[in-house]
Amino acid sequence: MQNYFELFSLTPNFNIDLKTLESTYQQQISEFHPDKFATHSDKEKSLALQNTSLINTAYDTLKSPLLRATYLLELDGIQAFDEKDTQMDMAFLLSQIELREALELIESRQDELELDEFIEQVSSKITLNIAQITQAFSESDTTQIIKNLVRELKFYEQLNLQAKQLMDEWI
Repeated sequence: MQNYFELFSLTPNFNIDLKTLESTYQQQISEFHPDKFATHSDKEKSLALQNTSLINTAYDTLKSPLLRATYLLELDGIQAFDEKDTQMDMAFLLSQIELREALELIESRQDELELDEFIEQVSSKITLNIAQITQAFSESDTTQIIKNLVRELKFYEQLNLQAKQLMDEWI
């Protein structure tokens, strides 16, 4: 099976050109769109649907820094979220607790301004984390360092989503 990078003629790398990904995606999706196969055989329709599904999954994976980093690790046979591997940086774990407690406090106060500042703070952490992942992949750091950064990114993205959902509830 073709890997997701090959599907879009990209070099397997964390730092990819998102514009190239987008344009190649548009070309691929238009070529295999099921509507183009409406008058074809059931087998060809099914194949077009499978191709479209694969293209969409590959695009979503490569477009997301978290999913792209996870996928790159998987290509190397490494599971970023292996339940048996719980090794994490203690400072990050403490910061995780502090951030969750801060969000709970903001929620109890129902302070929109404080929540907005919290979302900005977490968004900054996401941006910094993505830069660290980019650097780690480009410098071929150990997989444990990259795994930890990917896990941290997942935490920040989930926390950011949780905070944004809370903001949506209040608006």
